[in-house]
Amino acid sequence: MTVASTGKTFKTAEDIEGDDAPIDVEAISSRTNTVLGLRMDTTTRAAMDQQVPTIAGHLNLLLREDLGADNDSEVRELLCKGTKLVDLTNRPTPETPTFGTYLYLRNVALLTRRLLWIYSERNGLDAP
Repeated sequence: MTVASTGKTFKTAEDIEGDDAPIDVEAISSRTNTVLGLRMDTTTRAAMDQQVPTIAGHLNLLLREDLGADNDSEVRELLCKGTKLVDLTNRPTPETPTFGTYLYLRNVALLTRRLLWIYSERNGLDAP
């Protein structure tokens, strides 16, 4: 039996963890802007749920970067907060109230934005 290929490659979580590709500052900045632009009164729960994996993935990428935590206690604290946020046990579930999901998204986006700024500064990139 012959199976047609879509021509697309699919990445597993293990594949992404091994990527050494540079951080896409523009894409992460754009996503954090999108998430922070969500309004509780006009955004559906489904729209919020759709944002969770991507924004948490962006935060996870930044957590794996060398952001100078060895020499900076504030960075260490931010990384600790980020690690807790991306932990699957702390992510919203279908049982999480909508407001809880909204707050989670904002917390992840704000922390991602701070770490992205640190990443940009350490790597001599334009501020996001």
